[in-house]
Amino acid sequence: MRQFHIAMDSFGKVQAFVRLAMRQPFDVSVGNERQSINGKDLMGMFSLDFRFPQRVTCTCSEEEFCRFHSQAAPFLAN
Repeated sequence: MRQFHIAMDSFGKVQAFVRLAMRQPFDVSVGNERQSINGKDLMGMFSLDFRFPQRVTCTCSEEEFCRFHSQAAPFLAN
């Protein structure tokens, strides 16, 4: 299981992240300590509180993770 954090501040960024997650051949979960949402589910993503960074969890190979992480660069939390 590999993880990184994202921050979103607009509807468009959430849509773009979901599109990116949907292209991945592995499961992508987004959430925090209290909830975990399928990162490929647009409606579910809007139930998250994006005032705070959210944790992205992937079950994938190191190579797949590196590729996904680099593609997710515009969404990474500082």
